[in-house]
Amino acid sequence: MTQTDGDRQSKVRSRTASRVAAVQALFQIEIGGESPEHVINQFNRHRLATSAVPECSYAEGQVPDADGRLFGIVVRGAVARQGRIDGLLHEILPPSWPLARLDPVLRAIMHAAGGEMTAAEPTPARVIINEYMDIAHGFLAGDEPRMLNGVLDALSRRVNESETPVAEVVPVLDGSPDSPES
Repeated sequence: MTQTDGDRQSKVRSRTASRVAAVQALFQIEIGGESPEHVINQFNRHRLATSAVPECSYAEGQVPDADGRLFGIVVRGAVARQGRIDGLLHEILPPSWPLARLDPVLRAIMHAAGGEMTAAEPTPARVIINEYMDIAHGFLAGDEPRMLNGVLDALSRRVNESETPVAEVVPVLDGSPDSPES
């Protein structure tokens, strides 16, 4: 059976939606101080399109068409490798604009993209940069998307120059079960 253009477009939309959700989850983890596993479970239950939430929309705070597997990989990878990603970003960003000074949404986008770039089998850098640039244009205005483009380009080059990417196996960060009211 061959894949139709509609199937390919649906898969692309699903991957983009997963990345949008990952940026939102990373933002929530940072701002709310919640555990990554708690936020991932919360998104899977209440925000990603599933059989439990069959008809959802961005306007309602949900993410239609998201691939839950990719969403989890991006969030877990960004959190597990955040130290490495932050170290690379620290080298790239000018001293007058440390990572902590950036908008938290911009940081979440950088962490998500960095999580994918540092994976054991990363998606090609040009795809990652294009995807996160599209996401940035949805969340940010002004010069931030242009600055992000330069940072992600430099990040991809540094990742390629540095050590071999780490293994994709990411441990569960919080072994405690979520409460039912989450």
